[in-house]
Amino acid sequence: MLLQLDLPFILATWLSSLFNAMEMTRKSLLAALFLLAVSGLMLHYRIHNFMVADPANPGVTVFDSTRFLSFIFPLIDVVIVTALFTSRKTAVYGYLLNGMIVIYGTVLMAHFSIADLTAKAAPISAWFLKSTLPDIGICLADFFVGKSLYDLYLKT
Repeated sequence: MLLQLDLPFILATWLSSLFNAMEMTRKSLLAALFLLAVSGLMLHYRIHNFMVADPANPGVTVFDSTRFLSFIFPLIDVVIVTALFTSRKTAVYGYLLNGMIVIYGTVLMAHFSIADLTAKAAPISAWFLKSTLPDIGICLADFFVGKSLYDLYLKT
């Protein structure tokens, strides 16, 4: 008895498993993108809490708009960028917005770090550990996960 190969069935099964693996990769990258964005949001909220104590009225908290601006970028990253990356049609806009947020975030965090460390006259040896370099690393990791997700959308 000869073994008959059903080439269309084999090809369809292989393509199905390939697309299933790509779908699992896409979901994993989307989860990583969301978790990095939420981590950045929580980090910014902890460092730059926009509800601050009013020195004139003890026990009263007031809204600080300058600190709120540092909270906006991670919030946009969590809500809008993640939503844009859920669809292939809007992934290009998510990639663009994610890239802009990373550029602004990197420049602003580096400026904040340099201004803060020079104002305190910290020694150069302390600049690496007391800088915002780890925060910039989270920001860049978020960008590269988004880039991988965008490249995956381009393949399919």
